[in-house]
Amino acid sequence: MEILIVGSGTMGRWFGECMAPTHGVTFTDADPEVAARAAAAVEGAVASPPQRDRFELVCLAVPIGAVGEATARHGPKAERALVDVSGVMATPLAEMRAVGPELERVSFHPLFAPANEPGNVALVGENTGETGEAVRQAIEARGNQVFQTTAETHDRAMETVQARAHAAVLAYALAREDVPEQFQTPLSGPLSALVEQLSGNTPRVYADIQATFPGAQAVAEAAARIAAAAESPAAFASLYAEATGLDDDPSESGDDPG
Repeated sequence: MEILIVGSGTMGRWFGECMAPTHGVTFTDADPEVAARAAAAVEGAVASPPQRDRFELVCLAVPIGAVGEATARHGPKAERALVDVSGVMATPLAEMRAVGPELERVSFHPLFAPANEPGNVALVGENTGETGEAVRQAIEARGNQVFQTTAETHDRAMETVQARAHAAVLAYALAREDVPEQFQTPLSGPLSALVEQLSGNTPRVYADIQATFPGAQAVAEAAARIAAAAESPAAFASLYAEATGLDDDPSESGDDPG
């Protein structure tokens, strides 16, 4: 199977690595040098005339905000299937449906940075068949667990596991002060590690997530509620119970905060 990968950044390269062992992959990108590096890494090709302009599968691996334009431009090149790995599902599936109503259409979302593979990969398919199944098998061959869901369930979940989680970690990064290592606690240490994990990635990716999924405002409102309750033990205990699902008063246990 010949595959065109539109977008040669982190996710495009990951998809190419998944597919290259058993299929031909061709990369295209707004930056030709980026496409060339991605192709070289998997012994693939770079899309440029007079190379073929039709592929069995076209994968859209572009930033969330660019999926519509990329689908309109490159979607008609697909003969069998359209796939996206953008990280949002409802909108790309609708755009792929408009361009290729007769094609297989599959949205995959790896719920990890490629450096942390293997992990869980969400899948939503429409009009699926052998081509989409071949992609699924290639992803699973790398040790990933692919699970089916709906676009609505996925996008709603991303509000919490991506937008709100990222906002909470970044808020801690902005609010914290440097302290000696020996003062770190079982909570602050892992939080600092999460900040370091976020800092090694591309800011635009996180910006796209915040622009796509509601998140930061909910975290800000929650922080404001905590601040407002800080001087009232009863109010704070109520918030603590709401947050943790615990009804007992932790002050009676004698445990020190982590």
